[in-house]
Amino acid sequence: MTFEAVVEAAVRVVEVVGAAIMVFGGLAALLAGVPRMLRADTRPTAYQAMRRELGRAILLGLEVLIVADIIRTIVVEPTVESVLVLGAIVIIRVLLSFSLEVEMDGVWPWARWRTSGRPEA
Repeated sequence: MTFEAVVEAAVRVVEVVGAAIMVFGGLAALLAGVPRMLRADTRPTAYQAMRRELGRAILLGLEVLIVADIIRTIVVEPTVESVLVLGAIVIIRVLLSFSLEVEMDGVWPWARWRTSGRPEA
């Protein structure tokens, strides 16, 4: 087995892990959210909590998928075209991650300290 084949297999494993994080994280958010929705005392906040947990699973899965793309581009296909494609993929995923964070928190990341009352470290 060649080095490239080993790295490509490792990249596929990382991609599967990233997808699994999103799928199982989504299922976990749903399974945790249903009991909250059924209880009267937690019903008002159940939807927001479920969205936040789902968003976190998606963000973590996207980060893992970015790692797979970086490894593939640097080790397996180090061409100018593959680097440009990687750049586009990373930009799209970062923008998606950024918009998910804003959607989950309801504030811009640089203004998050205003809602917590303390500056972030």
